[in-house]
Amino acid sequence: MKVVLNFDLGEAFVNDLKSIFPDVDFRPVYTSEEELREVVDAEVQFGLISQDAFAAAKKLRWFHFIGMGFDGYKINFPKMFDGEFIFTRAPGTHVIPMAEHTFAMILAYAHRIPDFIAEQKAHCWNTENYMDKIIELSGTTMGIISMGSIGKGIALRAQGFDMEILAVDSQSMAPPLGVREVWNMDRLDELLARSDWLVVTTPYTKESHHLIDQKRIERMKPGVFITIMSRGGIVDEEALIDALRSGHVAGAGIDAVAQEPMPADSPFWDMPNVIISPHVSAHSPQLWLRRGQIFKDNLKRYLDGEPLLYVCNKDTKF
Repeated sequence: MKVVLNFDLGEAFVNDLKSIFPDVDFRPVYTSEEELREVVDAEVQFGLISQDAFAAAKKLRWFHFIGMGFDGYKINFPKMFDGEFIFTRAPGTHVIPMAEHTFAMILAYAHRIPDFIAEQKAHCWNTENYMDKIIELSGTTMGIISMGSIGKGIALRAQGFDMEILAVDSQSMAPPLGVREVWNMDRLDELLARSDWLVVTTPYTKESHHLIDQKRIERMKPGVFITIMSRGGIVDEEALIDALRSGHVAGAGIDAVAQEPMPADSPFWDMPNVIISPHVSAHSPQLWLRRGQIFKDNLKRYLDGEPLLYVCNKDTKF
């Protein structure tokens, strides 16, 4: 059996696969030309797959996506989710670094870390500049849009800061431990009005496109801080820029935007109340180890004829 590896997890990962599965023909690819050549007669592909490669893959039966959010594949490769073709992913592997990154953003704002760094570079000791401007998280309210695995990971950490935690989700559920309420989406406006810290973790879908538009931003508590962790396009970026300029939104931590890379002329770059990370919140070494292990476990199941873990289909919720 031939397996194409179209994501570079390092030589040790490839060698480990060859040691565990000596009868499998593993073909690492590093260019689009190599992918097109090798996928033609492959049964399995790991990592990523291009549209041209999917069209050329005559014998492909299973694609294991390196990541978790597979919305792009559902839009561009609908045939992957039909019939007997198997599409799997690696959920949950990103929760720890993304939840921690969320609090890195929040604490950086609450404790004025960007200002400290700027003044340190300027050799400036300005105590008066910070009088009454440090924000305590204890007693404030965090609102989380979507109580999936990332939302739950963030909520777990928010408990340690003695925050009140509220959430909305498209699915009804009992509140996880430490979360005061998980409301249906029809109470989103109430969540916005009560949140001091709003965290966006919902997947990007037709329904969530510009879910947070100008009208909803106007309903937010003045001085709210927004952290965008899942996907761009959920928050109307033009409306957010206006609200940041006016001060209605006090600050934003942005890890995902609608157009990536972020355009050089985006106003976000030069806004003093914005912290930008280039969609890297999950990229810890441990993340890739966990994702590689899921593929190893699933490949063993595949070879043994057992049901695979984390199978996606056309009805799967992101």
